[in-house]
This record gives sequence, C-alpha cells and structure tokens, in this order.
Amino acid sequence: MAEKIDFSTVKFLIVDSNPLSTELLYDILRMLGSISIRRANDTNKALKILRNDDIDVMITEWNVSPLNGLELIDEIRNSLQSPDRMLPIIMLTANSEPEFVVQARDHGVTEFLAKPFTVDAFYRRLVSVIARPRAFVNAGTYFGPDRRRRQVAHGGPERRDDD
Repeated sequence: MAEKIDFSTVKFLIVDSNPLSTELLYDILRMLGSISIRRANDTNKALKILRNDDIDVMITEWNVSPLNGLELIDEIRNSLQSPDRMLPIIMLTANSEPEFVVQARDHGVTEFLAKPFTVDAFYRRLVSVIARPRAFVNAGTYFGPDRRRRQVAHGGPERRDDD
C-alpha cells in the first residue's frame, strides 16, 4: 500500500443486494478513512442516489436487480439522463471467468475485482480509479475508460486519421 489517499474526501456508492457483502465493503471503506458511503440494494435506488448526490466512485456487484450490473453500467455510460458518464466504476463480483471480465470491460467498467478478494487487492483498485484515472474514449459503440492498460507498438501502419 505505497500510495496514500485521503479517503475522507471520496464519496462512495456500494450497489449490492447481499447485505453481508455490502457491510463488508462498508467496513473496509470506513477502515480506510471514508466517511461518505451510500448503499443501495437495487439498481433503482442506485440510480436515484446517483441523480441526487455527488458520488465519486461506485462499487457494484454483477448480480443485482432490476438491472444487472452491466445494464447499470450501460445506463451510466450511455444514457442521456446519466448524472456522470465518466464515474469510476469498480465491478466486484464472483463472476470471475474471462468472459465476464471481457463483458464488464466492454461495457465500460473502470476496474474489475473477483470475489473473494483481499483488502490489498481492493485498495489497489481504489488507488487505480482515484489516483490514476484513465482517459475516456468515445468510439462509436463504446464509451468508457480507455481499455488499453499499456502502450504496445503494433508494428504496422498508423490507422487513425490524426496519426
């Protein structure tokens, strides 16, 4: 835990229908120093909170309702009524198979963390979205954080008009 963040200034929203999971995340965030933590056990409540409160980071489970976690992310990233299309979103779920990670990434999740998780792994995701935010991309069918984590020379001609 090399980087220090003042979590007392960060406003969190936890979206999870499991009260034990929600309470665990709440306790970890409190331990890290957060004082502003909202909780929603369904996506309708989450969207209402997002529209009425300033939220800095949302942590959501995949398995929520009436929208699932991906549909919630779609609503935030693509809806004209979205309160903050560039909201950092951490997907925290037991659905950790590669196809789930790819789907979450392609829907605009900022970070992905599989359950069960360690406090250190959770902290690293928080640092990533707070201290090292990624640029956002608006490319036709995708709006969300740049999915490229590192720059790799592709060894071919440039494809973009402005290159």
